[in-house]
Amino acid sequence: MLSPADNPPPSTGYLLWHLSLRWRVALDRALAPLGLTSSQYGVLASLHGFSRAGSRPSQRELASFSGLEPMHVSKLIRALERAGLVERAGNPDDTRAVQLNVTARGVEVVTAAREKVIELEDRRLAPLGGCWSERSVELRDTLLTLLRHAEAMNEAMNEAMNTERGGEPAAR
Repeated sequence: MLSPADNPPPSTGYLLWHLSLRWRVALDRALAPLGLTSSQYGVLASLHGFSRAGSRPSQRELASFSGLEPMHVSKLIRALERAGLVERAGNPDDTRAVQLNVTARGVEVVTAAREKVIELEDRRLAPLGGCWSERSVELRDTLLTLLRHAEAMNEAMNEAMNTERGGEPAAR
């Protein structure tokens, strides 16, 4: 007879990884008719949020906000720009930097995409009672706590690595 020690349950990290892979595949399929990938949607939705708040971020600011590598964000922005969803404009305060903005077409697409994302999320959270069930709200709160903790740990590791290299800790 097997004991739990002989067949341990999958780790939380393994479960989160597999769930995120499946979520991304489903999201890519849902967004494909709009000409978006899940990564493009994430960047476009983030940029739309900045725009609605009256801000026109640089690629670096958008990368920092999204948690993606600046080179990857640059690639995504180029694709969104080719699709007519994003535009770049010069930054009057820094001639080396550009500011990003969502075009009118980009607003239409991100709005339609957001509807698909909400619908998908509601279907994915059906076992917990849907998007707004108490269990789903608790899950979001737990995931947000874990995300903030992971971000703090990453920041601390980056500062430690910078200090080891003889640099100064990053200013906050």
